[in-house]
Amino acid sequence: MSKKAVFLIIILGVMLALGGCASSDEGKEVITPQEKMITVGFSQLGAESDWRVANTESLKNSLSIDNNYILVFDDAQQKQDRQIIAIRKFIQQEVDCIVLAPVMEEGWDTVLTEAQNAGIPVIVVDRRVNVSDPSLYTAWVGSDFDREGKIACEWLNKYIEKKGISGDELNILGIQGTLGATAQIGRTNALLRSSKEYGWNIVEMVPADYAQTKAKEVMQQMLRKYSDINVVYCENDNEAIGAIEAIEEAGRTVGTDITAGEIMIISFDAARSGLEKVLEGKIALDVECNPLQGNEVDKIIKNVMAGKEFSKNTYVEESVFSADDTVQGLIIDNKAYSITKLTNEVLAGREY
Repeated sequence: MSKKAVFLIIILGVMLALGGCASSDEGKEVITPQEKMITVGFSQLGAESDWRVANTESLKNSLSIDNNYILVFDDAQQKQDRQIIAIRKFIQQEVDCIVLAPVMEEGWDTVLTEAQNAGIPVIVVDRRVNVSDPSLYTAWVGSDFDREGKIACEWLNKYIEKKGISGDELNILGIQGTLGATAQIGRTNALLRSSKEYGWNIVEMVPADYAQTKAKEVMQQMLRKYSDINVVYCENDNEAIGAIEAIEEAGRTVGTDITAGEIMIISFDAARSGLEKVLEGKIALDVECNPLQGNEVDKIIKNVMAGKEFSKNTYVEESVFSADDTVQGLIIDNKAYSITKLTNEVLAGREY
């Protein structure tokens, strides 16, 4: 072998050795992007509403490859048993973290204990879990559903006061979400408390699982059963849209003048589909439930992985939108909330 060939072999060997153990200026080993990837198993409860679709997209965008995540996604199709199966698969796959958007609050102790025993942190999003030991989940990100309900009910009370309508003139139909879900519990309880406090009449409370078609069927049945309904309290926008369809098909009018026979619709979520109905004057009030939770989840996961401090409970920022400016502000639990009259400009600025 020539001296030139030997020299080239030596140089190549040195280059390979240096490339296999590259170091930073501080002499620390450089970790490749692939080695820094965080594997996350995400169990989403379903795709039952526009809100849920936006929530899924927010989490997927934040827990992306570009942000150093490997995301394993599972759609439970509204079935808790499917979520439990998915979590057990995530544990078997030895993911770094589990994100859970639970169908309902109860029934999580066993599987979350399994995740804890495996040393896998669990971040709960949107709805809460009711467990015997709060340490079974690492953190929660979402909305204060009881306060959302309080805002809607206080707005209704102030609205009828300003319009000179007495509380006993209200005949309210409550179209509930999925029974046992945190949002359903909070929003329903707020209505029940306020009705008792202000003397409102609730004609009936009926679940529609946050689904537009089911809410339309419920509204059709209730219109045949009760002739005096003048307020419909829908626990999400899809239910509100389904109720509006049924009301209009029955020859009734939605609006805010209940003294003229119009039926007032109150809703939650403030997704674009709902806010379009606010702009049309068909939803009187829409209390935002912000689905854009991905950034907060990303921050918590990275803090957990790095051993840094994080909040056990994180509430996302939310707004309130009305069809008019009769009520411009409220104070709930010593906190002020402004009521935004929806305009085309405000709607154009919405992210979802």
